Amino acid sequence: MTSQNQATLAVSTVIFALRPDEASGLMTLWLPLVRRIREPHLGQWALPGGWLPGDEELAAAASRTLRETTGLTPKYLEQLYTFGDLGRSPGTRVVSIVYWALVQSDEAALAAVGENVQWFPADRLPELAFDHNRIVDYALWRLRTKVEYARIAHAFLGETFTLAQLRDVHEAVLQKPLDPANFRRTVEASGTVVDTGQHLAGARHRPPRLYRYNDSSRLADQGPLGPSIG
Repeated sequence: MTSQNQATLAVSTVIFALRPDEASGLMTLWLPLVRRIREPHLGQWALPGGWLPGDEELAAAASRTLRETTGLTPKYLEQLYTFGDLGRSPGTRVVSIVYWALVQSDEAALAAVGENVQWFPADRLPELAFDHNRIVDYALWRLRTKVEYARIAHAFLGETFTLAQLRDVHEAVLQKPLDPANFRRTVEASGTVVDTGQHLAGARHRPPRLYRYNDSSRLADQGPLGPSIG
């Protein structure tokens, strides 16, 4: 067993997807959790993750453990924070490099759901193993902060979308209604979206315009190091 004077490295991932709330039917944030099959915290739900091998890059390890536990391979994967408080894991000090991922609804439907993998509403989680409730709270704060100034909502949408669909994402993430006219003015003035000149097929009456994100605007602010994955 590793002593408290040594640290073991692990990776975990918080994955957000938009799914309808079972009670209201409104789109809300959900995330998949895995049931622990060994001590400590046997039987409790936890974030997908695993130990970090000495010969594997961080992002590659996060992607691998996510794929092995849930079957998900998200396009958007970004390093969130490093959690290493003393006592967060009994018997040994574990430092977790945590990533967060955003997936579209059709991607989320591909998750390997079963007895030990289930989706939970992000704001109504059970008591999780270790400090994973705190990690999810931090990820929610980061997402809600970034959605107001970065093009991160793109990760929940297809290549083209209506402004109403984009507003739905913002409302689901921020948990509050947004005035449609003000939202349209703000988005159009930001320069982050481009009118494709096309309209939503199959819509009745006046079909809404389809937009895409401006390719010159990055999906996330990665800083001078660039994106963590290709």
